Amino acid sequence: MAVVIVVPLVVAVIISTLDLDQYTFRQWLGAPFVGLANYAEALTGSDLPHAVWVSVAAATLATAVALPLGVVAALTAHNRFPGRGLVRSIYLIPYVLPAFVVGTVCRTILQSDGVANRGLAVLGVHGGLWLNGPKSFLALVVVQSWSAWPLVYLLTLSGLASVDPQLHEAAALDGADWTAKLRHVILPLLRGPVALAVIISLLHVLNGFTLPYVLFGVPSPHDVEVLPVLTYVESFQNFRFGVSSAMAVLSLLVILVPLLAYLRAVRLDLGEDEARR
Repeated sequence: MAVVIVVPLVVAVIISTLDLDQYTFRQWLGAPFVGLANYAEALTGSDLPHAVWVSVAAATLATAVALPLGVVAALTAHNRFPGRGLVRSIYLIPYVLPAFVVGTVCRTILQSDGVANRGLAVLGVHGGLWLNGPKSFLALVVVQSWSAWPLVYLLTLSGLASVDPQLHEAAALDGADWTAKLRHVILPLLRGPVALAVIISLLHVLNGFTLPYVLFGVPSPHDVEVLPVLTYVESFQNFRFGVSSAMAVLSLLVILVPLLAYLRAVRLDLGEDEARR
């Protein structure tokens, strides 16, 4: 943990306080110290606020789409039926495919003469440009949703497996139909796994670099300029290592918001459980 997480984080914080670029990189320990100037420039002199907005909006919308898809998929694959193993395997396809493969395939599909526009043309709908312009944000959300929902499915399925079968039997003896059992027994018990799935999905999409990088290339269209790609461009194309490190540290603060919210919710749940005992 120290080597993989703590040391790189400390180095990033140090670099974020230096005027480090392609001219001072060879002697980066002797680069001029600028304090918080890189953070001020990242917040006021770059596209960081816009990138944060795009990343948060895309992650929120993608998670909102992935959540019902994953829960419904878990409900359909929980009970035993012929071919359940095959169905579960099919559900996992978006999860096991590398992001590079997903981005490459979706980029081909969303070309102006690709499968998506040809299919829409059959329906009498003009698709237009999906990889540039205003529609690129919608394309990003759709692709990220397709890639994210199996994670919700897996965590929800694990939550369903942990539900005590006696609760199902008790609900059936009380005359509860499937809808009532789902609403009053199953869904309340899935609150923890589903909340964890939402947090992990948000963090996964917020941190996602490969998918938007492959899907739109660099420099990305302004409408889909997400935070990880902007940080990459500042580092390895503009060679502004100090500013990019400041962006990386600020992105960590953005990621901490949903994580701390989840940890607080977990503490409240544990406190309620202790109070009941």
